[in-house]
Amino acid sequence: MELETITKVPVDRLRLDRESPRLAGEAAEASDEWIVARLYRSGELDELLLSFSANGYLDIEPLVVMADGDADEVGLIVLEGNRRLAAFRLLREPGLVRRIAAAENLRVSVPVVGDALRATFDHVSVYGVASRERARAFIGFKHMKGPAKWDAYRKARFAADWYRAGGSTLEEIAAAIGDRHDTVRRLVWAVYVLEQAEREGLFDIGDRDTPKFSFVCLYAALWRSQYAEYLGLGSGWALQGPEANPVPRQRFNELRKVLVWLYGSKSADARPVVQVLNPDIRRLGEVLAVTEARDVLEQTGDLDRAHASTQSVETRFVSALLRARETIREAGGSLRAYDGWDKSLLDVAEDVRETADSVYVSMASKRDGELSGN
Repeated sequence: MELETITKVPVDRLRLDRESPRLAGEAAEASDEWIVARLYRSGELDELLLSFSANGYLDIEPLVVMADGDADEVGLIVLEGNRRLAAFRLLREPGLVRRIAAAENLRVSVPVVGDALRATFDHVSVYGVASRERARAFIGFKHMKGPAKWDAYRKARFAADWYRAGGSTLEEIAAAIGDRHDTVRRLVWAVYVLEQAEREGLFDIGDRDTPKFSFVCLYAALWRSQYAEYLGLGSGWALQGPEANPVPRQRFNELRKVLVWLYGSKSADARPVVQVLNPDIRRLGEVLAVTEARDVLEQTGDLDRAHASTQSVETRFVSALLRARETIREAGGSLRAYDGWDKSLLDVAEDVRETADSVYVSMASKRDGELSGN
């Protein structure tokens, strides 16, 4: 295969890329069945299977490939186009579908394809490169800034792997993919923090108590000063490095807590406290900055209660009083719903009145004392 030219090759020569960012570093020793099942479960193949079965393959954009070792006629690793290759194989290989069912306990629904349409993906166009490095700029632009964007975690792993491979600075990587330099730097730093937590046994993505892993939670949190200080990263840390082990060992317990608060932990039976991304990331950061609030969060796992502790007693009193007024006014506006039969509700109303009277008397007494100079 001639390099850096477009050539048509048999699909049988193509190999799935076990280092693809789509697989988040989990497929180094995985079988083809596991990889295709992973792509199918993530919902990334359904549309392709339907399109190819209905229209055939429109061979417009070549797959980007690299020779597998010293192989010439056999083995081309697909660096860009793994979804398409997985769909081709499912449509062409009934045996693969059966093996996935047996090995991965997954029934893949594959549409029927006529011979004429099947022939459109027997041979496909590829663009050959000598190494991953030669393909990175194109792949990075397409999936980080272009029309087929990856999620934040895939972007971050791609940028981190590129940087670790050597030969390119973060500035050069950012320029190659048309991205801002600080965005690439922050993505790489966040990956390094996550990888450190995984290496040290502080966190396991598979143990999270959320349906999907939202890397953007960690990415967004780390750029708030409260998180950086809590984790011992120091001021201006993001302008340096990146370093393979950003968080000092004496802050490992804090790193574990942050990741559990962000993502939860099935093994620890802990739910994440971050439910709404931006507001809760901000509130959790404010909690981390106040010792009393952190203690409340650690004891209760309740972000609302913990965040209330970040406010002064005076602020909490005013807020509670105003909320109480709005709530009782709302109840008054719905009073017609009370038909008089439920005595317990009348008891609740009496308790509200007594509490309100007590609060008023205490406030009036303090006010009178203030006016009299006592």
